[in-house]
Amino acid sequence: MRRLITTLAILLVVVVAGMAALVLLVNPNDFRAYMVKQVEQRSGYQLVTGSDLRWHVWPQLSILSGRMSLTAPGASQPLVTAENMRLDVDLWPLLTHQLSVSQVMLKNAIIRATPESAPQKPGGAPIGPGDSEPALAASQSWSLAIAKLRVADSLLIWQQPGGEEYNFRNLNLSLDQDSRKQNHIELSTRLSRNQRNLSVNLQGEMDVSRYPHQVSGELAQLDYALDGANLPVQGIKGALSGKAIWNADKQQFSLADLQLTANDSTLQGSAEGRIAMPQQLRLALHATSLNIDNLAVSTPVSSGSGTVQAAPVQPPVIAEPVLRNNADSPLNTLNLQLALKADQSQWRGLTLSNLQIDASNQQGLMTLSRLQGRLGDGHFSLPGQIDIRQPVTRAAFQPELENIAIAPLLKALALPAALEGTLSLQGKVSGAGLSVEEAKQNWQGSADLEATNLQLTQLNLQQMVRRAVARASSEVTNDQPDSQGIQQLAGHISLQQGKVAFTDLQGGSSQLALQTRGTVDVVQQQLDVTINMMLRGWKGDERLAKVLNQQPIPLRMYGRWDKLQYSLPIDDVVRQQLQSEAKSRLNQWLDRHPSGAH
Repeated sequence: MRRLITTLAILLVVVVAGMAALVLLVNPNDFRAYMVKQVEQRSGYQLVTGSDLRWHVWPQLSILSGRMSLTAPGASQPLVTAENMRLDVDLWPLLTHQLSVSQVMLKNAIIRATPESAPQKPGGAPIGPGDSEPALAASQSWSLAIAKLRVADSLLIWQQPGGEEYNFRNLNLSLDQDSRKQNHIELSTRLSRNQRNLSVNLQGEMDVSRYPHQVSGELAQLDYALDGANLPVQGIKGALSGKAIWNADKQQFSLADLQLTANDSTLQGSAEGRIAMPQQLRLALHATSLNIDNLAVSTPVSSGSGTVQAAPVQPPVIAEPVLRNNADSPLNTLNLQLALKADQSQWRGLTLSNLQIDASNQQGLMTLSRLQGRLGDGHFSLPGQIDIRQPVTRAAFQPELENIAIAPLLKALALPAALEGTLSLQGKVSGAGLSVEEAKQNWQGSADLEATNLQLTQLNLQQMVRRAVARASSEVTNDQPDSQGIQQLAGHISLQQGKVAFTDLQGGSSQLALQTRGTVDVVQQQLDVTINMMLRGWKGDERLAKVLNQQPIPLRMYGRWDKLQYSLPIDDVVRQQLQSEAKSRLNQWLDRHPSGAH
């Protein structure tokens, strides 16, 4: 044991002595010109170090540099600038006249991926084939190898030609490369824009054997979190994984075996696109569960959940108010193709099944060629267009509903659930804005509808008529049992800036016939509706029963939803009948007693 300790001590002394000798005998500034030359010969980039190089021996033999910059050929701004650069070098290669850099570390760096920092070809320079490899420098007396790259507490500035500038802050990058140019990468960063914050943590494998033309690899996991203005309080969090390929010559990417989670939504599929202008993206996704309520804001209470959905995060009071327009929407510069299928999805408390969306976007003009699915036992289809090329979004849809339950639909649209039954509808609507509130205020359109098994949740029309007749006259009765609602009601409706108007909705049941007209103002929450009802089955006084069996009785409902007023003028109908009968009898008496008989 004593011999082992003695041997280790001797080795430690030798290593320390060797490193001290290197520090004393080898000047790191001797490598400056060599490194600059090697970088320029291999890539064409210009490396500049702003201060003398110096040794750092613990815990790793390193060369330290002050401020440095790396500039592409012809670029007006450097690609990389850093306050500090550290080169970890291997000890033994120095003894054989080799500079083996095991790790490069940059701290407080600024990395510019902008048009100003991109390589510029000199005017009139010949253009080589797209798949040509850069020529390597001739054999030198020194050789250079780098296995690891570390970037800490840095900033990435990314901008496409003609596009907006994005600043990725708190950038931390770890890159390990083997002899086959296979890399393990770990990255974390944060992006703040338009009062929203995006944080990203990434791990994966990367093949750079064909760099700079192509990079491929596997994205093991990308964790992200998005929060801020006009987003749910809890934000949007999730993970992304898949196999990726980046083609630098064509500025194209592809993602296969994509697995994406967003809050409690889960999607699989593929993606491919191009980031050069015009930007392109093609998505093919399948969702086992898609909770739109948990990814959006201002959603209503989910039925049965007992919890209120999160409200949007508002900007601070001291901040300038941000006008909502489409000027900074990424869809204005993007050509998008989307194919989405969702087994189960949630929207404004409604549970949808077999949701299918086929959509395309051409730089701000989105066409929904298919937006359909099932809601309960019913089916819906909502094709249309959304135009965000102007500051105010314009939308146009052709809704088709078939056997959709009315009560949950009214609740989803934040309307009183005063009706039950099923609805079928076919129409056209258009207007400014996309939210439910904007649709209520700004949209216009018309539709043909048919409702079945209708029931007013707080009104029994037949009972109202019978009680009103009983108060007006005891000469007639109606013993028919109440039917189960209105079996069928059909007609045409129109929408104009929040006012739903219908002039002739007709229908009824075996005992009740009715015709409805009026308006419903969903913005002011007021209505003025008249239902002309004809209730059959009256018995008693023959003449009065005949009138009631054939005479429509108007029920008018008007005022605010929370303070409705009713008018059911049965007295007028009975009084009119009595007046008509009295007039008839008087006319008969006059006929029997003419004036000339006196």
